[in-house]
Amino acid sequence: MSASVPTHPHVATPTLNRAWLTPLELGGLAAIWGTSFLFLRIAAPAFGPIPLVALRLVLGAAVLMPFLWRARSAIRPELWPRLALVGVINAAVPFSLFAWAARQAPAGVGAITNSMAVLFTALVAFLFYGERIGGRRAVALFVGFSGVVVLASGKSAGASVAWAVAAGTTGAFLYGIGSNLVRRHFTGLPAAAVAAATLASGAVLMLPFAVALWPAEPIGMRAWLAAAALGVICTGFGYAVFYRLIQRIGAPRAAVVTYLVPLFALTWAWLLLGEPLTPTMLVSGTLILGSVALGQSSPAPKAK
Repeated sequence: MSASVPTHPHVATPTLNRAWLTPLELGGLAAIWGTSFLFLRIAAPAFGPIPLVALRLVLGAAVLMPFLWRARSAIRPELWPRLALVGVINAAVPFSLFAWAARQAPAGVGAITNSMAVLFTALVAFLFYGERIGGRRAVALFVGFSGVVVLASGKSAGASVAWAVAAGTTGAFLYGIGSNLVRRHFTGLPAAAVAAATLASGAVLMLPFAVALWPAEPIGMRAWLAAAALGVICTGFGYAVFYRLIQRIGAPRAAVVTYLVPLFALTWAWLLLGEPLTPTMLVSGTLILGSVALGQSSPAPKAK
């Protein structure tokens, strides 16, 4: 519930509060989502990608389940096959790809490739739905792909990170497909409820594979804590904050968080894991984030 804004010109406290709230939530969400790559790096080697992702989906869906329960009358039975498909494309498979990449390369690699999702959303809309892409976004895509090539050319501890970059880029492309499916099939439905349904669907589909691939060795407490934080905080709580932002300021402005996530991810990995920021990451991150900013910006109005 938001307070009404007073009409008196000298009483602007609610407006100031609203002005501070959005930047704080955007920054907080970027910090939270930035830690997800840190938690993946810690937990993926112990759990393996599939068991970790199943646990992440279960915990994330549990946090968001009240939103689904509140909107249960709007989620009609015939929607569930589509929700399950989006759960696979937009959660289960990309989460697994990023978890696999976290075993192969530093946390920053996954965070940088993840930011391509915004551009891939525009590319998928152009390729499959006939939406106009425009010259600005075409240039942005070229610059972004150049950044991916630069990133793939780098090494970690002397080993190539190309396969990790390929996995993260594929995951980002799947996010682009999922975003378009959500926009076209679930517009008008409560967004947090859709997120809960897709996460829950993905969890149900992943559980048999997780049971079959569950590690035989005992899993340490550090990995368990990282997995719990990944599911509860980064996925469940993070999605709730993100959809709250979408409802208040709209999806384009909420997407600004995409620019900030890699910065936080690289900082957390450097501070807490001792992972270095390599020149390749710096150059590729600048190219990719710059391309995302270019693709999201509006052209300047023409002078009359």
